[in-house]
Amino acid sequence: MSLRHSLSTCAALIVAGFGMLAATGCQTTVGGQTLPSPYFLEDDVQFFPAGPEFLLPNQVRALEQYRAEREAFHEQLTNGGTPTVPPAGPPAEGAAEQPPAGAAPP
Repeated sequence: MSLRHSLSTCAALIVAGFGMLAATGCQTTVGGQTLPSPYFLEDDVQFFPAGPEFLLPNQVRALEQYRAEREAFHEQLTNGGTPTVPPAGPPAEGAAEQPPAGAAPP
């Protein structure tokens, strides 16, 4: 019985040791953070620099211009005048010239 008792004690200690290793040596995610890793000093840190807050200024400018032209058109209709379509103006400041649709790239 002494041998059986010592083998069961040894097996219990081995299982407890593996349990402690599994509980303390693995990565875990808490609140969006990955904590801790056995290699946390060697992990590469991901850093994304802040970019512009609003990414669509050209689209907003085009929509504002469209709304202003639409309001002027409706105002001309309600005042009894003949509506005129405004001429196409020069491209917006800072806009790159685009080749026509279907044109081969240079």
